[in-house]
Amino acid sequence: MRFISLTKKITLKIRHTNYPQLWIDIKDAIAGNDRDFTEEKLAKSIFLLAIPMVLEMVLESTFAVVDIFFVSKLGADAVSVVGMTESAMTIVYAIGLGIAAATTALVARRTGEKKPKEAADAAMQSIFLAVAVSGFIAVPGIIYAKHFLTLMGSTPEVAQMGMAYPAIAFGSNLIVMLLFIINSVLRSSGDAALSMRVLWVSNGLNLILDPLLIFGFGPIPALGLKGAAIATAIGRGTGVLFQFYLLTRTSHRIKLSRSNFVLKFGIIVQLLRLSVGGILQNLVATSSWIALVRIVATLGTSAVAGYTIAIRIILFVLLPAWGLSNAASTLAGQNLGAMKPERARQSVLYTGYVNASMMLIFSILFFFFDEHLVRLFTTDTEVIRFGTQALWMIGLGLASYGFGMVLIQGFNGSGDTNTPFLINLLCFWFFEIPLAYYLTIMQNSGMSGVCLSVLIAESTMTIIAFFIFRKGKWMQKKV
Repeated sequence: MRFISLTKKITLKIRHTNYPQLWIDIKDAIAGNDRDFTEEKLAKSIFLLAIPMVLEMVLESTFAVVDIFFVSKLGADAVSVVGMTESAMTIVYAIGLGIAAATTALVARRTGEKKPKEAADAAMQSIFLAVAVSGFIAVPGIIYAKHFLTLMGSTPEVAQMGMAYPAIAFGSNLIVMLLFIINSVLRSSGDAALSMRVLWVSNGLNLILDPLLIFGFGPIPALGLKGAAIATAIGRGTGVLFQFYLLTRTSHRIKLSRSNFVLKFGIIVQLLRLSVGGILQNLVATSSWIALVRIVATLGTSAVAGYTIAIRIILFVLLPAWGLSNAASTLAGQNLGAMKPERARQSVLYTGYVNASMMLIFSILFFFFDEHLVRLFTTDTEVIRFGTQALWMIGLGLASYGFGMVLIQGFNGSGDTNTPFLINLLCFWFFEIPLAYYLTIMQNSGMSGVCLSVLIAESTMTIIAFFIFRKGKWMQKKV
C-alpha cells in the first residue's frame, strides 16, 4: 500500500511539475551547486544527488557492455578469460568498496556535523589504507596470473593465451581501489557531480582506447585481450589523477591540505573497524560470484561466455541503480550527523521505492528481448542459448535487487556495516552457493540451476534487510 501511495504522489507531482524549474534543478545537479542536503526538501535532495550518481554509473555500465562487446570479437575463449578475471577482481572491488563504505560513513557524518576538516582527515587516511592493502594483491596477482586461470577451469591453451589480462588487472588494483574510495569521498560530502565527472573522464578514455589497443590502428599494434586490460588501466589511472587534482587543487566541500597528509592512527583504526564489516559483506557477496562462475565452468566455455555476457548486460542496468542507492547512503549519513534520524529513514525508503520501480521496467524488457540483447554480442549459437537463459531468469528479480541494494547502502551510510555482512553471509554462502551446486551439478539442471539460486538468494536478502531496517537500530549507530 505504501508503494502504491508513493506512486500516486509521483504521478501527481509529474502532472503539476514546473518544467522550467525542473530543468534548472537538473542543471544544478550536473553542475554540482552547493546545497545543504540536511535542510533541502527531501525529494529535492534525493533528486539532486541521484542525477549525477545515476549518470556516473550509466557511463560505467556503458563501458562494461562496450568492453565485452569488443572482447567478444576475439572469441568465446577471450570472453571466458574476462569473465573469470572479473569474478576474481570482485575481491579487489570488495576490499575497495568496503573501505569506501567506511569512508562514506565517516565523511558523510562529519559533513552532516559541519566539520569539513575532520571529513578531509578521514578521506586522506582512507587513501593511506588503500595503498597499504593493494600491495598484498598486486604481487601474487602478477606472478600467478596463469595459474589463476587454470585454477578457475581454463584449458592450458586458454590460460597461456589470456594470462596477461589478469596480470594487468591484479597488478593495477590500487587504481581500482583509489577510484572507488576517492569517489566515495566526493559523493558522501555532497559533491556527487565531481564524482560523476571523474568516471566520465575515466570511462570515456576507456571507450576510446579499447578498440584502438585491442584491434590496432595505424602505428598502434593489435594487442588483443592484453590491449583491453591496458586500456582499462590507463583510463582508470587517469581518473585517479583527476581525483587528486579535484581534492588538492580546487575548492569544494572536501579539500586536502598539508595537515591532512599525515598518518593519524586513531582515524585509521576507526576506518579499519568500520571497513571490516564493509569488506566482509562485499567479499561474501562478490566471492560468491567466483564460486558461481566456477560452477558454470563445469558446463563448458560457451556457458561461461554466455553467463559473462548476461551478467554484463544486467550490470548495465544495476550500476545506475547502484548510483541511486549511493544517494541514499549519503543522505542517511549526513542526516544522522545532523541529528535527523527520521529524515534519514525516509530518504532510504523513498529512494528504494524509486529504484525498485525503475528496475521493474528493465526486468520486463529483459524478459521479452533477452535473445535480441545477447545476439548483439555474439553469433555463437551455444553462447546465445546460455546467455539468453541467464539473462531472463536472473532479470526476473531486478526490482527486488534494486530495493535491496538501497537498504544495504542505507545501513552502510549509517556506519552499520556489520548487518549487511551477516545478511550476505546467510543468503549467499549458506544458501545461494549450496543451492546452485545442488541444482546444477547434483540435479544436472544446467544454467537454470545457477540462475534460480541467484534469483532466490537475492530476493531473500531483500526481505531480510527490509525486516531489520524497519526495526531502526541502524539509526542509533555512532561513528
